[in-house]
Amino acid sequence: MTSEMEQSEQSQQEEVVEEVFAEEQAEDHQNEQSTPLNEENQESTDSSKVVELETKLEEAENRYLRLQADFDNFRRRSRLDLEASAKYRAQSLVTDLLPAIDNFERAMQMETDNEQAKSLLKGMDMIYQSLLDALKKEGVEQIESVGQEFDPHRHQAVMQDNDENYGSNIVVAELQKGYILKDRVIRPSMVKVNQ
Repeated sequence: MTSEMEQSEQSQQEEVVEEVFAEEQAEDHQNEQSTPLNEENQESTDSSKVVELETKLEEAENRYLRLQADFDNFRRRSRLDLEASAKYRAQSLVTDLLPAIDNFERAMQMETDNEQAKSLLKGMDMIYQSLLDALKKEGVEQIESVGQEFDPHRHQAVMQDNDENYGSNIVVAELQKGYILKDRVIRPSMVKVNQ
């Protein structure tokens, strides 16, 4: 694309130069037909043409530099967008899977003394672990909460407690797990915080 822009800018500069030469030739042709000017008038005309050409050249160069800067900015923005989309490509899938993972966790907390139900829970645990492993491969991690200092970027405080075993502003209990994808919080942890 850079070569196309350079060719475009070069063709624009060539067009400006051709226009100026065409104007000069037309003026020269008029001057030959009209009465001859004295040398001072001719020199002032030549100097005004030089100034005009320099002005046009400067405008063309400024336009070229602005186009080049715009193109560089566009290329940088496109690269950043592409990197972000590749980095977070799994975000929507992860967001859709989190409620299912929560349901697995709640189901596995069920107490049972029936052998058939225990084997069913064991199978559910295997599926749950497979899901967590697949998410981990994509860069998804659980947010550690209990015993950590409350971080409003990673935790959502829904309750407060007054427990002497924990310091002030420390997470006492996790009510719902939170997850991060690479460095982006997908869902904050719902927590109970000590006062």
